[in-house]
Amino acid sequence: NLVNNSRFIGDRMQLTSNDTLCCPPPLFHCFGLTLGLLATVTHGGRIVYPAESFDPVATLHAISDERCTALHGVPAMMEAIVDLPKPEGWTSELRTGIVAGSPVPKWLMERMVNELGMMDFTSSYGLTEASPTVFNAHTTDTLHARLTTVGTVMPHARVKIVDRENRVVPIGVRGELCVAGYQLCRGYWENPEKTAELLVQDEQGEQWLHTGDEAVLDVDGYCTITGRFKDIIIRGGENIYPLEIEERLVQHPAIARAIVVGISHPRYVEVPVAFLALEDGVRRPDLEEVKQWVRKILGRHKAPTQVFWLGEDCAADVPLTGSGKVKKFVLRAVAEDLVNK
Repeated sequence: NLVNNSRFIGDRMQLTSNDTLCCPPPLFHCFGLTLGLLATVTHGGRIVYPAESFDPVATLHAISDERCTALHGVPAMMEAIVDLPKPEGWTSELRTGIVAGSPVPKWLMERMVNELGMMDFTSSYGLTEASPTVFNAHTTDTLHARLTTVGTVMPHARVKIVDRENRVVPIGVRGELCVAGYQLCRGYWENPEKTAELLVQDEQGEQWLHTGDEAVLDVDGYCTITGRFKDIIIRGGENIYPLEIEERLVQHPAIARAIVVGISHPRYVEVPVAFLALEDGVRRPDLEEVKQWVRKILGRHKAPTQVFWLGEDCAADVPLTGSGKVKKFVLRAVAEDLVNK
């Protein structure tokens, strides 16, 4: 399952024996192992590890010094890389690579193209239980498709989108993404309860992995990941999608980064709040200005009820998992504490 998945990944990237892949993601994670090491091996390429753990400065030097043509990373890694000033004499031969691991904002993909030269980057979606890649864009897909979707389903994988009653939803309707095929894991080690919860057989005996991710498919088979089921904020019975709010917030000229989580509320059950990073050298907008910015496009109910500025109201460093994903459950607890002070 890992070898075949890595072969299909390299094919989508148009990886060749002439390519050198810069791979900051760790080898203990499927991103670094399958999309990185094994994809390079199955295509006869060369792989570069910039440092023992993620170091954006070392990564920038490796891209230039080793004349890398491909770069892998999760969104938090890519953001750290593009935010750094380029070292003296820096050049880039980057053309492709994969950004994955969590929903990727369009503004970050645009910076990867414009500032790093990754014109042939591919968006991707996967999870360890599926070896990991389920969807991946082609380098030949339009830039719009690669900016707004995670591409089409990988060879020999099958997918469906279901509602909370496990009914398949129509094309264009959001629901939980489920996966079947050769690449699924057998189960969770010594955890039969978790295995039974997420690996479910249908009436035909097909085993489906319930990913816990919310997604939507279009008529051409392109998939957009709209968030985690558990991250969806249910305000007064209405679903609110954090990624949608985050993408609107970072369009504000004073906001460099946005992370939206839900906290408890006595009337609405949950409401959105935002952790924001301020752009250098600009005036900090007040809460009402931030709310108005969101309301203008998304509506009143999606505006954050509270804003916490990173480095001022709370710590500057965002808590991350070992694979570079934001620990939203930690930020949710921080927000609850700040509100209840």
